[in-house]
Parts: sequence; C-alpha cells; structure tokens
Amino acid sequence: MKLKHLLLAVLMGFTSMYANADKISLIADIHVNPGNHREEKLKQVINDINNNDTELVVLAGDLTDEGSDEQLKNVKSILDLIKKPLFVIPGNHENNWSQSACKTFFDIWGNDRFVTETENLIIVGINCGPYMKMGDGHVKHEDLLWLDKTLAERTKSGKKVLSICHYALNPDLDSYREYLSILSKYPVVAHLNGHYHQYKNYRASNVEVCHCRSLEMGKKEPTFGYSIVDITTDSVKIFEKTLNEAKNIKIGFKIDCETVAPLAESENLDTNVPANFKIELAYRDDASIFTRLGVDKDNIYFGNSLGFVKSVNKKSGKLNWSYKTTAGLFSRPAVAKKHVIIPCADKQIIWLDKKTGKVAFEKSAKGPYVADGIIVGNTLYQGGYKVFQAWDVNKAQLKWELNDLNNYCQAAPAFDKDKVAFGAWDTYLRKVDAKTGVLDWKWFNGKERNMLGPGNCVPVIANDKVIVVAPDRYMTAVDWETGKQIWRDNSHKYRESLGRSVKGDKVYAKTMDGEIVCVSTEGNTFKELWLTDAGLGYEHAPCIVLEHDGVVYAGSRRGIIAALDANTTQLLWRKQVGASEINGFEVDNKGDVYVSLVEGSIWRISKRISLVL
Repeated sequence: MKLKHLLLAVLMGFTSMYANADKISLIADIHVNPGNHREEKLKQVINDINNNDTELVVLAGDLTDEGSDEQLKNVKSILDLIKKPLFVIPGNHENNWSQSACKTFFDIWGNDRFVTETENLIIVGINCGPYMKMGDGHVKHEDLLWLDKTLAERTKSGKKVLSICHYALNPDLDSYREYLSILSKYPVVAHLNGHYHQYKNYRASNVEVCHCRSLEMGKKEPTFGYSIVDITTDSVKIFEKTLNEAKNIKIGFKIDCETVAPLAESENLDTNVPANFKIELAYRDDASIFTRLGVDKDNIYFGNSLGFVKSVNKKSGKLNWSYKTTAGLFSRPAVAKKHVIIPCADKQIIWLDKKTGKVAFEKSAKGPYVADGIIVGNTLYQGGYKVFQAWDVNKAQLKWELNDLNNYCQAAPAFDKDKVAFGAWDTYLRKVDAKTGVLDWKWFNGKERNMLGPGNCVPVIANDKVIVVAPDRYMTAVDWETGKQIWRDNSHKYRESLGRSVKGDKVYAKTMDGEIVCVSTEGNTFKELWLTDAGLGYEHAPCIVLEHDGVVYAGSRRGIIAALDANTTQLLWRKQVGASEINGFEVDNKGDVYVSLVEGSIWRISKRISLVL
C-alpha cells in the first residue's frame, strides 16, 4: 500500500542503533453506536488495516457516544474483525457517561491501560477520565505511579517509548504536568492522542505531541480514515490514510512544530487567607478520590478509584480501616449511627461497621451506584441505574423502589415534608412520597438530549418550590406541590453547581464563567439578588455551593476553593489546594468544612472567631 498523505515528520535525534521501523495503525474517536453510519465506515477501516503492513492497532478512546453496555458490546463485535494485535483505551465518552460506572469496559477489555513492546519500541497507553461527572481529563494517581514504575523497568532494555492517551499533554488534562514530568524522564519519541478530531503537532517540554484524526473528520465533506505511525531510527512520521483518497484535501500538508518549552508555571489565583481561617491537608490517599466525603464526630469516610472504602481519624489523620470492593467507587459513603453504607459500582450496597470496617450486611441491588444518597431518620434514599430506592438503615432492607427512570441518578436527592426530589439523566426531575415511593410528579425541561437534563444537580427545596440548574444553562423553579414550572432563567451560564442558603431564602449557583449568582427563592418571578466574580475562570465542575457560618464556599475544576461573605457578597479569599476537581463540601459537628479532590487529597477548613483586644 502506497501512502501519499504525509502529515507530520518530526526528527527526534535518536541515538539508538536499531535499523528496523515500527509501524502501528492508530484509530481514534470512532463514536460508533448500533446502527449509526460510522459502523460501516469502521468496518471499511478495519479491512484496510488488515491489509496494510502495520504490526499492531491502537484505538485511542471515544469508542462510543455514551459508553453504554449495548454500545460497548456492539463496537467490540466490530473490532473483533481486526486480525492484528489490538490495544484499546477509553475516552471521555466512555468514562463520563458510562452506564456501568466504567466496569463494562474493564469486563470487555480487561483493563483501561496497556503496555506492549515491539522489537524496538515500548508502547504505553493510559486512561484519562473524566470519571462519571463533568470535569477535566484526569490520569488517576495510581496510573501515574504504574506508568513511572513500568517505564523505569522496561526502558532498561534501551528501547524508546511511544505514549498514547485520549487526551493531550495540555491543561485540558488536570494532571498533565505530573504526567509530563514522568514521560520527560524516559526516551519518549512522541505522545499521540485523539479527542480533538484533527491533526496538530507541538512540543510540550521535551516531548513531541500530536493530536490525530477521528474516524470521521470534517463537516461539509467529511472524510473517513485513520493514522499510520511510522517510527524509524531518526524520525516519527504520521500518515493519514483515508477511505476515499480523492477527497483528501491534506495531500502534502506538513504541520509545523510549535514549541512550548519550558512549560509556563500555572497562574497563581490565590488571595490572602484571613487569619481566622485555617486551611490544612487532612489526608492524602494513594489513589484518586471520586466521591464526596462522609463525616461524623471523629472520622472521615470516602471511597477511592481502586474500590477501597476508608475511614480516617480526623484528629490524627491516620487510617482506621479500609475495605476493598470490586470496582472503583463514585457514591459518597452514607454515615448512620452504627454503620457506614457504601453504594457500589458493582451493583451492591454494603453496610460496614463504623468502628471495625467489617461487613455487617451486603445486599445485591440495582446498581451500579454513582449517586450520593441521603439518610433521613432511619431511611437511606439512594438513586441507582434506572431506579430510585429507600432502604431501612438499621435492618438493611429495601422499603420501596421506583422503576420509572430511563437512566441513572448521579447527584444526591433533597428531602422536605415527607417528600423527596431528585433528578436523573433521562431529562426528568421527580418528586416522590418518602414513605411509599409513589410518584407525585415529574418535570421535563423540554430538551430531548439526556445530557441536558438535571441529572447531576442536587435540587434546592425552599419556599414551596424546587430549584435546579442543568447543562442546558437554565435555572428553573418548579412548584413543589404541582410540579408546574414557575420560571426559567438563562441570563447566566448555569450548569450543575447549586446550593441553598441556611434560611432557605436564597439559592446560589456557580456559573461557567466562575461567578456566584444569588437568587431569591421568594415570590413567583425570577429575582437576582447579587452576582460576584469568584475568579475561578471557565468552570464546569458540578461541585455544590455551600453556605455555612456566614460564608459561601464554591469549588472549581482546578482545585480552587473560593469563599465569599454571605452578607456583603464580597470575595473573602481564594485558595488553590490542588490541580484537580473538587468533589464537594461537607460540614462536621464542630463546624469544620471538609473537601475531597479527585487527585486523592482531603482538606479541612476551620473558621475561628477573631479576638479584638
């Protein structure tokens, strides 16, 4: 096969002595769903690959649109037509909206990372998130440790390294600096990625980076194809191979290498923290944390990406106990008097003894669970996949369940007057009777796409209305009794971050521009009370907004906490405690505020009374 379409030729200055070339086929962003037009195009690409001279095939993420079990199994059946070794990593579309909380991908392909070797090359692929909620890309902490250890051992042979991920080495990946610092230690010839549906080449520090094409590229006259990576002694060449070469408008096009080295330091957005606030690291885990925290008088409870549930003493910062489940955890542990209850991604709910971490009850249920539950009295209200349930906390028995859902719940519900309100990724907001589970009403925002509904918003109930925000960029007030829409507002770029004032007279929303909007819950018309720029920049983290002890707290996708005075509306301080998304805020019985970050750290904010002498 003669390839005419040279897109990239970057001289790497290798000093190794090998003479043979390594060739791989790279497919990315195929977005194949059952019955869509890309199915046939993917089969044609596979036929082309089976007849070319490459050694192996890598699929660099975004196999599907929503990562559902049906979609993943369908694309697997097509990929089985490939007659060469195949290595697959997920993309944001598999990680963010997975029906199985990312478990089905593991079940089908065995892992979400890989390492393989050719005669001359080490090829390593790694997952990138974001995991089960809107956020930036994120390489899990344990995967970074694995990457460093793997390359340290394998490069002893003198082989070069080819790095592959769905995301690039840029700020779209919150952990890219740590990722890059590891790659920079080893003889990496290039880092290849998908995600952007285009070709682009640049240098990050001392690593060459190239975005590669998607299966379908271009809107007016789309082409279908893939990339062939040809690595020789002194160069890395990336060729575009299209199914219809006559329509290839990139013949002879060469991408100039844009140098970005050394990397600029991240912008410091911190302000001075007043003396009456203390911000301190409470615990650092050895894995990533996707859950909010459960807290009680003495301990912090959380789940990590390796499936461990952990209890940490607040005072000493030492681990009390840990318990291993079979899949990564996304739901906040629900803290009861005697037990901590763990909704799992492996379709179980587990009751652990708070003191020992030993299993008290283990129930097979209708998960996977990625939503946060709430305990009211002796009842746990918990959303799952296509189900919402009420569990007896003490007896570990199911009281009732609602099967009216057509997708999963992701956020915590809200409770008021023996009623429960919750959103789901089937576009609906629902209100049910807390004792029976009977549906009172469900409200639809008019958008057919699931991902534009209130699936990951904790509703605010106040003044006889329930208020939500959603990715359709509207804030909506619905009548608590009837479910009829009272008002909708899109004067700001709302998304999924919302919170209630202590008195219930106000609701706070974080916008995609990093602002905090305060809206009155009184009356039947939209009334904005104030707007303050929290200095967070572009925002999409679904972290709740918390009002506590006269302070409004907001968290960002970049590990920034902003604190505003609830009375004056002025920014009190802003502090970056990490590089990754803040999962949420929790308040303990002492009034301390706790936050967890995706990168695996837990922080405590203490506010003390200032003494004036």
